[in-house]
Amino acid sequence: MPGEEVLTGGGVNHVVRAGATVRRPAGPWTPAVHALLRHLEARGFTGAPRAHGLDEHGREVLDFVPGEAADHPLPAWSRTDDALTRAARLLRGYHDATADFAPPPDAVWYFPPVEPAEVVCHGDVAPYNCVFRHGRPVALIDFDTAHPGPRIWDVAYAAYRFLPLHEPGDHDGLPLGEQARRLRLFADAYGLGAADRAALVRTARARLRHLVAFMRERAAAGDAAFAGHVARGDDRFYEANIEHLSRHESALIRALT
Repeated sequence: MPGEEVLTGGGVNHVVRAGATVRRPAGPWTPAVHALLRHLEARGFTGAPRAHGLDEHGREVLDFVPGEAADHPLPAWSRTDDALTRAARLLRGYHDATADFAPPPDAVWYFPPVEPAEVVCHGDVAPYNCVFRHGRPVALIDFDTAHPGPRIWDVAYAAYRFLPLHEPGDHDGLPLGEQARRLRLFADAYGLGAADRAALVRTARARLRHLVAFMRERAAAGDAAFAGHVARGDDRFYEANIEHLSRHESALIRALT
């Protein structure tokens, strides 16, 4: 539409910028997400966009958060220890701000809630859903996949994405020892408890299995975006990383304890 700038990103939604706002397709989950964002605003959490309802075309209206996101291959400025620890602290601040959120009684979420519902998980915490300024994470964006769940459900996936916990031979891969060191940094910066540290690697595997199953389900249902991801081999990439985490779980857990 005139005066709108198409924003590139995850490749699932058509997102545009209109002045100081972002316009995105709404879904059945949008009322619950907007209630969550209003709660974050009331709690003084500044690391998320503000919600402004729907526009005349039925699109959700959110603040545009200036800065840049990081996609793969990850740029060097997103891979520093400082960026990693700040991302962990940003996630902890977000979780703490959601701990007393009471969802609307008729809340619909993109993904079903996961027990125990300690917080509202963002659902896709990753460099591509994080706004950086001068190499420092300042805000999370794209809350479509938010849903109640345990902290570790978000933390494990965020660690996978930000470290990243990939097979060392891929384009973003790091040696295992460096992955272990950075995993400890992330957990310490978040303030992760002992039980969650012990569960982190197996939870990361569970999150990736969930992602692969969802991706294939959506592709089979005719979703063009997810069909493109499967055709590109993203599902096989995640399966290789599940195997990597299985092979090296003991070493990674030792680094956390």
